[in-house]
Amino acid sequence: MTEQTPSKNKPSRKSAPGLTSTGARKASAKSNRSRAREFALQALYQHLVGRNDATEIDHFTRDLAGFHKADAAHYDALLHGSIEQAADMDALILPLLDRKMEEISPVEHAVLWIGVYEFQNCLDVPWRVVLNECVELAKEFGGTDGHKYVNAVLNGLAPKLRAAEVEADRAKGNVR
Repeated sequence: MTEQTPSKNKPSRKSAPGLTSTGARKASAKSNRSRAREFALQALYQHLVGRNDATEIDHFTRDLAGFHKADAAHYDALLHGSIEQAADMDALILPLLDRKMEEISPVEHAVLWIGVYEFQNCLDVPWRVVLNECVELAKEFGGTDGHKYVNAVLNGLAPKLRAAEVEADRAKGNVR
């Protein structure tokens, strides 16, 4: 169903192809890598909140419904790479925060790890794609305005972590 039932105060809103009525991407419109990011986010959340072992988290996550549709290699890289590089990534993120790291939602924290990890290690993924995917994750799983926070922090890191790529976009007039 693509239309919401109209109410007295709100007009009927049709969703765009591939999007739900709230603007999130429909599951059928998600790429293998997008799905891998979602599973990595869930796994990293378990790590941040429960301090669970990466191997145990990995086994649990691979048994979740829909995992077979995810890019397993990308998921592995995000999960294990983010946990291994957590301290270094937090050191990059912290100067851009307006609060202590402990005050950041675990969802937004995990999304930031995914973004920083991809900026540093997945050079085949354009920086704008990394940014957009992380904002989408924060919209879908994070708090009300968490995506704005993720956007601001990752936009602040992109010129440092992907300098040549961001500068090339600026030269084309694609970045402010």
